[in-house]
Amino acid sequence: MTIEILSAVLGWSTIINMSILTLWFLLMVTAHNWVYQLHSRWFSLSKERFDIIHYAGMAFYKISIFLFNLVPFLALHIVV
Repeated sequence: MTIEILSAVLGWSTIINMSILTLWFLLMVTAHNWVYQLHSRWFSLSKERFDIIHYAGMAFYKISIFLFNLVPFLALHIVV
């Protein structure tokens, strides 16, 4: 695998993962009650706990995208 291919993979992976994160955020903003009702069928959670879990999940996902996709992508672009 060449550096150019790895750079392209990391770039597209960053775009796809940020799109998933954006969709997750938009669902939580626009359809919060629907998502809460869907999850409350399986788990007994208060709305506050549900929000905390999703906020922490989004934060972890965003940090993971930066750490494993964006930073290596930028490092490869600096090197090449």
